Amino acid sequence: MYKTHTCGELRSSHVGIHVTLAGWVHRSRDHGGVTFLDLRDRFGLVQVVANPDVSNQAHEVASSSRMEWVIQVEGIVRARPAGSENPSLPTGEIEVEAHLIRVLNLAKTPPFLINKDEETDENTRLRYRYLDLRRERMRRNLELRHKVVKFIRDYLDARGFLEIETPILFKTTPEGARDYLVPSRIHPGEFYALPQSPQQLKQLLMVAGVERYFQIARCFRDEDQRGDRQPEFTQLDLEMSFVEREDVMQLIEDMFTQMVAKVVPHKRLFASPFPRLKYEEAMARFGKDNPDLRFELELKDITDLAHDCGFAVFEQAVAKGGAARGINASGLAHYSRKQIDELTNYAKQFGAKGLAYLALGQEARHVLHFLASSLQNACRPSLIGWKVSLATCCCS
Repeated sequence: MYKTHTCGELRSSHVGIHVTLAGWVHRSRDHGGVTFLDLRDRFGLVQVVANPDVSNQAHEVASSSRMEWVIQVEGIVRARPAGSENPSLPTGEIEVEAHLIRVLNLAKTPPFLINKDEETDENTRLRYRYLDLRRERMRRNLELRHKVVKFIRDYLDARGFLEIETPILFKTTPEGARDYLVPSRIHPGEFYALPQSPQQLKQLLMVAGVERYFQIARCFRDEDQRGDRQPEFTQLDLEMSFVEREDVMQLIEDMFTQMVAKVVPHKRLFASPFPRLKYEEAMARFGKDNPDLRFELELKDITDLAHDCGFAVFEQAVAKGGAARGINASGLAHYSRKQIDELTNYAKQFGAKGLAYLALGQEARHVLHFLASSLQNACRPSLIGWKVSLATCCCS
């Protein structure tokens, strides 16, 4: 073995033992002839001290080592001198006094810093992906994904689910997006399709009596990228038999609640139990069926104020069966005409016809802004003609 311990596991309880470590040079410092190296592996950092009074060989190699060189260190774990401990580092109470250092691999100067989470061009990151994955933030992402998937497997296994892999090469299915096609060598002119999701396959399992199935499924969709879609992605695929809607919802809510508590205990859920909104309520309050409930600018129905307000656009819309809704946005009483014009232009990018506003004096401790957007409602036949949305903003 190239190492007896990882760089992140050494503690004060290891003081006095001889260890062999291997990893990457995270950073180096020369303090009065004594060289300090931060040695990194996947498990953390540890400080290595190369003192010429202890080992000339270790000091010479450490002095010439550069960032991202791969080295092996043999030495003794020592307690750091009083006052030099690093409380922000799990190994901050100790250091390794180097007796021997071997260079396992040299490295050129990296195109971006590994030891700092600085903004880097994404194309450069992708070109040097093996370097990008060494960075702390990316390592944490990989660990988080691993822990989430492991929790899901353990949680569902304890509740009687079987993890079953379904085929990747399958026949094309009539779903929303186009399939990626794979030509068949054995049957010229014919193709396999990569599944958008294992919908038919998991239903076969239910008919076959499996009853509870899941997999961490790889899915493929030949479509343009969007904020919530990728050409290929991974999803939790799950199917249950002999259950009602409430059983499924309770299972998923409990799984996510426990996952957050165990995997990321420093995070907190927005609400537990999860709030449940009907489609009509979500559309009325937020204007979309998957709202972020942390967003406080909810739509408010003010149709009763708009039907006889004297503004023809609003009155006509309400008369034709439309609705008038407002947004309450505090702190905008000081907005100038220029700023309101900027909001108007911004609203027009999303199909609004314009921005109408009404401001009350500060002595009333309120300001009202009405965003009027004429949107033809094609989704709800009960609303005839044009639907008018208004934004109401109040300030304290």
